[in-house]
Amino acid sequence: MLSLCSSSSMAKASLTLPTNSFPTFIHPQNISTSLTSAPFNSQFFGLKLSHSSISKTTSSPPSSFKRGFIFAKVSKGSKPPAFTLKDQDGKTVSLSKYKGKPVVAYFYPADETPGCTKQACAFRDSYEKFKKAGAEVVGISGDDSSSHKAFAKKYKLPFTLLSDEGNKVRKEWGVPGDFFGSLPGRETYVLDKNGVVQLVYNNQFQPEKHIDETLKLLQSL
Repeated sequence: MLSLCSSSSMAKASLTLPTNSFPTFIHPQNISTSLTSAPFNSQFFGLKLSHSSISKTTSSPPSSFKRGFIFAKVSKGSKPPAFTLKDQDGKTVSLSKYKGKPVVAYFYPADETPGCTKQACAFRDSYEKFKKAGAEVVGISGDDSSSHKAFAKKYKLPFTLLSDEGNKVRKEWGVPGDFFGSLPGRETYVLDKNGVVQLVYNNQFQPEKHIDETLKLLQSL
């Protein structure tokens, strides 16, 4: 008959386990070091990343994380702050230019990134429907005018792209970032002919949905 081990013998057995039987844990600091030790250049959710930007996000939490979630200042029923920005041709464009007609203003992370290209081309393909609804389409990002011009020419974009260098307008409108503010967000606003916001739509991962939701609202106005 097998005999049961006493609690004391079991305790001794547990103390004599070889050290290599325990799993090895990696300290978070080592993860940051390994990510930034080799050259890295990729695109992530519509944002151009480099190893330097990875270092910033992995070495310490972004300030927005410390403050908590970011909520948009511009909401349905409000009038957004006015702006004056340069378009892809270097011409000055003000929000007041569109007074008297609906405006679809969409903020996107950057030119030439996969999600942003897909979104821009979707707006392009549905542009006649927006014109039929009497609406103007305006894309806004932090890229400069020359970047916008090349982007618009490459994909034959028929609408205006505005350069918000320094993301001043993005901040004034309170466009929320993704991943606790570490990535620029993708947000679409629909303003009616009186300049009042009728829709705020945010979806970083399905950029084409911005077009569907926007047209749906415009057709109901």
